[in-house]
Amino acid sequence: MKKIEIKTPSCESDIYCGEGAIKKVLPEVLGGRNIFTVTDSNVYKLYGGFIAQNFAPLGEVHVIPAGEKSKNYSCLLGILKHMLSAGLKRGGTVVALGGGVVGDIAGLAASLYMRGVRLVQIPTTLLSQVDSSVGGKTAIDLCGVKNIVGTFYQPGTVIVDPLFLKTLPAREIRCGLGEIIKYGALDKEIYVKLIENKNHLKSDEFLRDITYDCIAHKAEVVRKDERESGLRKTLNLGHTTGHAFELFYKRKSHGEFVLIGMYYELYIAVKKGICGREYADSLIELIKKVITVPAYENAAGACRGAAYDKKNLKAGEISMVVPAEAGRAEEIRMDMEEYASYISACAQSLKEKL
Repeated sequence: MKKIEIKTPSCESDIYCGEGAIKKVLPEVLGGRNIFTVTDSNVYKLYGGFIAQNFAPLGEVHVIPAGEKSKNYSCLLGILKHMLSAGLKRGGTVVALGGGVVGDIAGLAASLYMRGVRLVQIPTTLLSQVDSSVGGKTAIDLCGVKNIVGTFYQPGTVIVDPLFLKTLPAREIRCGLGEIIKYGALDKEIYVKLIENKNHLKSDEFLRDITYDCIAHKAEVVRKDERESGLRKTLNLGHTTGHAFELFYKRKSHGEFVLIGMYYELYIAVKKGICGREYADSLIELIKKVITVPAYENAAGACRGAAYDKKNLKAGEISMVVPAEAGRAEEIRMDMEEYASYISACAQSLKEKL
């Protein structure tokens, strides 16, 4: 087990990562505290005994329906009402036990209740372990727009244990690999490891090793830019188009849409001369090891959802972060019509390859 610390002017966050982290850290983190646990129906079904033994004796357990559909204000209010009825005090702790949806909504509830109570993140999916549980972003969706209502609220503790990965379906592994490959496009050492292990991306040993590397990269970024005013924007690589497609098409997981978004945005980066063809092809090879990129029929229409992306600074202008070279990404901006034209051209090129 390894420990990573994030210290910023507003917070301190300890991240424990590795085999056995739950057994070693959980008793100390939760001992003697008033606990309110948020989990989802999938996790509760798989780990009901674990929850009953470790969390139920310390306080209430609130179970939400699994899936992105739970990231809404009604579900958020339900959590807050249950916190109040459970008698959770300012000295209590909210535990987010689940994937990205649980982490996002439970984190937001913790930031709002009594103007902020202690938060512990225990991510149970690959994506939440390598990315969403770390860094303090909390959010719900509103009117079909992802993560538009939220706060920056750092967890006091994050416990990342690979034991939860053993029960994940293949789709959740693909979802996590979407964020891992994103980190490969941002960090040269992670990129090299991905290339060296491109035929073993889903192996347990590789995932255990690369999870720590991704968390360490994100932690360093958050230390330098907690509120996403500059450097932290790079962590949105692949997300501008990915979120737009996710909003429109819905049928794949978030991490898969990140990879699809990265593919389409790599097309733009190459066409604009920002990313070299050889490097782009190496990233595309990694993407295709995980998913088949769709040649969307209405890609130009679907991508217009990017107008709601939080990185955009001006109306009608799209901002995105694209790979430039190994270890370096670059932010580019263009108007909506130019952006839609590129996305449409990329979809057409994919059709021609079929």
